[in-house]
Amino acid sequence: MEFGINFFPTHDPRAIDPARYYRECMTLVALCEALGFRHVRAVEHYFEPYGGHFPSPIVFLTAAARHTRTVRLVTGAVLPVFNHPLKLAGELAMLDGLSEGRLEIGFARAFLPHEFDRFGIPLDESRARFEEGMAQVALLLSEENVTSQGRFHGFRNVTSLPRPIQRPHPPFWIAAFSTKESFEAAGRNGHGIMAIPSAGPVMRELIGTYREAWRSAGHPGQGRVMLTHNVYCGDSDSDVVETAKQPFNRHLDALIAAARGWGEGVTSKDYPGYERMLEGLRRNDFDAMRAKGLAWCGTPEQICDMIATAYRDIPGGVDSVSAQVNFHDLPVEKAAASMRRFAERVMPRFAST
Repeated sequence: MEFGINFFPTHDPRAIDPARYYRECMTLVALCEALGFRHVRAVEHYFEPYGGHFPSPIVFLTAAARHTRTVRLVTGAVLPVFNHPLKLAGELAMLDGLSEGRLEIGFARAFLPHEFDRFGIPLDESRARFEEGMAQVALLLSEENVTSQGRFHGFRNVTSLPRPIQRPHPPFWIAAFSTKESFEAAGRNGHGIMAIPSAGPVMRELIGTYREAWRSAGHPGQGRVMLTHNVYCGDSDSDVVETAKQPFNRHLDALIAAARGWGEGVTSKDYPGYERMLEGLRRNDFDAMRAKGLAWCGTPEQICDMIATAYRDIPGGVDSVSAQVNFHDLPVEKAAASMRRFAERVMPRFAST
């Protein structure tokens, strides 16, 4: 199992200004290689505290490339629904060049009603726009002098520049939440899967679906699974609660606020059951998520137990974990200390499993 760090801002912009936030993020990025973290990952969201400080993961990862030499740079994930494929392909290839071939591209559909509303895009076009946009980006990165006429975007006889360093293109990932079809499609098409951990049987079934689709399509190996956890590795249980509980709960509050449209009568054929999302979110908090082993906030020994228990029955295990280490307003000094403790006392136990 490999470990990396994930950045997903949810802080109040009135409390932490952008310059300070990005500076603190780069402080943590600069620690990665010496501590053995293998990737840096960044999201794409808009307009609200939940992710809104990262309208471009590509810009953030370009800055991260300047602070690193070997770690992989992962978009987690870009949103084709809100981007023209010609622009997205060019910027992704530029990052691959600036990083000397370290980019990995995660794609996602987006899921927040307020973003679709503000961009003027119907939720019911989400899947179609995602599939078309991702296919067009793949075509532009893989081949030259290409033509594609889609429902939403089209181009003729285009060679996108710069060309990517990695051929035919950087590795692809698909971000998925709970839709079985997304896990099947990722496996069938030979892409890695990025998922949000859920409890027990649900995650086992979804990852099992992905692994089976991968094998059935004839791809070598068993695919790649990346899960994301909020992580605070403290030196005592009291330190964990005092440091991480409030930032974690505020992080969840930001998600609930951003997803509020699903509780206000919004429905979509592309997001079946999402109108019940808020019910589940409101049942969770720091204590509940720790108890389920989904929030890795604990002492090194406690986190080792969480990992061993949570991943024990997942088919094929988990290949990579993205640790969200500075969630909400968790102090950067505490996040750095947590990374060091996690690297020294947790990662070695799982490095070769």
